[in-house]
Amino acid sequence: MDDPMTNVQDLEAEVATSDAMADADNEVATSSGDGAAGITTDQARLVLRRVKDPELNLNIVDLGLIYDIHVDGPNVRIDMSLTSPGCPSGPEIMGEAEEQLKTIPGIGQVEMNLVWSPPWTPERIEPRVRAYMGF
Repeated sequence: MDDPMTNVQDLEAEVATSDAMADADNEVATSSGDGAAGITTDQARLVLRRVKDPELNLNIVDLGLIYDIHVDGPNVRIDMSLTSPGCPSGPEIMGEAEEQLKTIPGIGQVEMNLVWSPPWTPERIEPRVRAYMGF
């Protein structure tokens, strides 16, 4: 029979490894190419993984806060939500997301849209992170 503590420790290690891999991928996303070919959705998603919810210390991509990434040449539009309309960290999270996107070489305009439909629910969290959190 599996030890539940071992499973939790394995999940913690997997989440930490995922964050470390995202950090390494972010280095590639912000240092590769000259931006002449335009920005990719994957580049935008990778740099958004750097942005963490300060209360949960988990990145906003895994939390399911990013609803849509629209790329038009060098310009990027992000539709995102927050865990609740009263989230006190909302302005901080959105500002950090915009700052991280602007680190992509060749980025043009960055548009951040806060959306409430559909409302965010824990089901939007990445399944492995949801398991780690006990949902």
